[in-house]
Amino acid sequence: MAQASQAEWRPSHHPWLVTISVLLATFMEVLDTTIVNVALPHIAGNLSATIDESAWVLTSYLVSNAIVLVAAGWMSSIFGRKRYLAFSVGIFTVSSALCGMAHSLPQLVTCRILQGLGGGGLQPLAQAVLLESFPIEERGVAMAAYGMGIVVAPIIGPTLGGWITDHYSWRWLFYINIPIGMLGLFLQQMFLEDPPYLKRVEGSRIDFIGFGLMALGVGLLQLVLDRGQELDWFSSLAIRWGAGGAVAFLIFFVFWELRQKHPVANLRLLANRNFGLGSVFVGVLGAVLYGTTALLPMLMQSLMGYPALQCGLAMTPRGIGSMASMFTVGRLTKIVDNRLLLMFGFAGIAATMWILSGLNLDVAPRNISWPLVLNGFSMGFIFVPLTTLTMATLRQDEIYQATSIFALMRNIGGSMGIAALVAMNLRRAQVHQVTLVSHLTPTSLLFQDRLAGLSSTLGDLGVPASMQAAYGLIYRTVLRQAMLLSFMDVFRALVCICLVCAPLAFLFERGRRRAPVLVE
Repeated sequence: MAQASQAEWRPSHHPWLVTISVLLATFMEVLDTTIVNVALPHIAGNLSATIDESAWVLTSYLVSNAIVLVAAGWMSSIFGRKRYLAFSVGIFTVSSALCGMAHSLPQLVTCRILQGLGGGGLQPLAQAVLLESFPIEERGVAMAAYGMGIVVAPIIGPTLGGWITDHYSWRWLFYINIPIGMLGLFLQQMFLEDPPYLKRVEGSRIDFIGFGLMALGVGLLQLVLDRGQELDWFSSLAIRWGAGGAVAFLIFFVFWELRQKHPVANLRLLANRNFGLGSVFVGVLGAVLYGTTALLPMLMQSLMGYPALQCGLAMTPRGIGSMASMFTVGRLTKIVDNRLLLMFGFAGIAATMWILSGLNLDVAPRNISWPLVLNGFSMGFIFVPLTTLTMATLRQDEIYQATSIFALMRNIGGSMGIAALVAMNLRRAQVHQVTLVSHLTPTSLLFQDRLAGLSSTLGDLGVPASMQAAYGLIYRTVLRQAMLLSFMDVFRALVCICLVCAPLAFLFERGRRRAPVLVE
């Protein structure tokens, strides 16, 4: 290795031209993680499949995406970042067209796997490019631009997906990627370039064993998290085998990678204090972001009767809040301690979860919209300073490897958050249902009075078997109240998690990163 250069590399083109060229494809890829969610019933009906079978359209994409995420930095060092990014965008664009033309569910799932393989490298590579293109004092602005795609895209995905599905066809959810991908590919060829320290060391070999262990471990883990609730978790033999296999493969992966000179994932970076802490924090952020993105539509659709499009529109204020904060916090990072901004963000999330925990079944849409604006605004105060602090003490030539692990931790945190929050919601609903039903007894004068009055009213309306119908209506009310109480429990749990994270922000160091190492 040559002596470390004290000068940081900068691209020959303006950083904002580079930013636009990489963010187009990244926004497109992240959007695809949620835009298909509301269209699953339409896809199932059109392709003669069940709703459960159509869920593989989501799962297949997430699994293949997760496998490539962690290996993106390694692949860019093997094949060259510009070449690998162009290959990824090309695969993603072509597979999007094939998804739109699929005539059966197996065809669609196969194309979604290809789409995930192509899109998996776009997030970490785009983040690495932006971090390297801007000086450290401008990184807050760069991460604000990056956050516009990473944080806002999953939020607006259900709204856009519902509108396109209702007005056109679910196939256009994939066709819209074609012009965006082609434009992004064109701009990348014009403005993107490989930094000198990405040159591969001569004689290094491809770590096939590490990649295989990583693919099996991450893939099985993603499958367990995605299908666990549906299969009742560890009561299912498939989930038990999948979880055991994931743990075994990932343990072997860690031991193998720590012994390699050129590993698929440079796990030694986790020994860096800021990067190790940041990887944990971004996992929590992913759990809160993706978990609430899954829970809030359930709340609005199952309890408040919102259709898919109206549910998506009700989530839109969250995206507006995120966009507003990205512009604000990008400038604040230059003058305010990033740790204070991070603490403020977690405190804001805790406040919004506390507000949502006080909802009832009679709330108007605006009672949900305003907390979501604050929630989205607070997200920006977490993502931008968190990314800046996490990468602040790494060498410039380590960033491209670190962003892959960082993105994987966010996605795994999101998967774990969705699985844990949905499971908690369903199980707490059962607990509350048992508690509420215990009060509906023959000895309860209030219950007997309400039952008699409801039965009499139904009888006057000509409803047959009015007593049985009255029991049914009361039980339906019990179920709705139990579900509402379970959502309140989940939101309060998120309050506790965010309040714990807020003061831990001061564990980060404020040091500057080391100089890059150039490889001749």
